[in-house]
Amino acid sequence: MNYVIQNGRDSREIKGLLISELPAISKPAVRTDITEIDGRDGDIVSVLGYSAYDKHMTIGLFGDYDIDEIIPFFNTSGEVTFSNEPERYYRYQIIDKIDFERLVRFRTAEVVYHVQPFKYSTIETMKKFDSPSGSITVRNNGNYISRPVIEITGTGTITLSLNGLQLFSIDMGTNSSVTIDTENMEAYSGSTLMNRNVQGDYDSFKLNIGANEVSFSGNVSSISFKNYSRWI
Repeated sequence: MNYVIQNGRDSREIKGLLISELPAISKPAVRTDITEIDGRDGDIVSVLGYSAYDKHMTIGLFGDYDIDEIIPFFNTSGEVTFSNEPERYYRYQIIDKIDFERLVRFRTAEVVYHVQPFKYSTIETMKKFDSPSGSITVRNNGNYISRPVIEITGTGTITLSLNGLQLFSIDMGTNSSVTIDTENMEAYSGSTLMNRNVQGDYDSFKLNIGANEVSFSGNVSSISFKNYSRWI
């Protein structure tokens, strides 16, 4: 039986909801800037990254359904897993209209998920290194570079390097831990922003596919990584 899991809730728990057809597994489109130059054959294609895109799913009804439970299930955003990719999740929003009148009358309707280009593992857990000494190895098991969330506990000033290149200098101040979100280019401790305490190059902290060496100096009690694998 087809299903989706949205923010931890399984569609199979929704009374009378049927997932008739799951979205196709596809690769996101590449965003480009194409320049044509007079006197030169062809053009110059500059790759700008991957685009967010839409995934289309067909839903239906069966048995003793409850439309008032189905409507709020799809009035959501966050993380979604489709049963044809059970080990991956997407970050999504449902923006387009859903014709629930058609669903009730004809037992079919379409749901459009607007998803970000990358997907993440549903089975990988946070990787934590306690009392690390000098350097550690972090493996990106995906098929594309990843931008992890890093949590460091320690004291004083800590430097952080990736594959031999120093990228961050972190002033722990009075905080026992600092989290660096390399994808969103933010640093915080709990609910307190720590951007002024973290100096460095967020854009260059990218885990290559496979093994990566993360090294550091200073008094580090532990270092943890989340979202260290990423797929397209």
